[in-house]
Amino acid sequence: MSVAMAVVLILLGLVSLAAMIGTVVLVIRDGRGHTPVEPSVRPWMAGNLPSRPYSTVRL
Repeated sequence: MSVAMAVVLILLGLVSLAAMIGTVVLVIRDGRGHTPVEPSVRPWMAGNLPSRPYSTVRL
């Protein structure tokens, strides 16, 4: 095996290791898939009028 091929393989291994570490760091920072709990009382609707002010309703 030539020296150039060995250098390329080492660099490829380092880049792969950095990508794996980066993925783990991003998953941990993201909250490990934590989803907020849904409120037990759903907002009511009267026709198309919401139970909350229009300024607080998000689409």
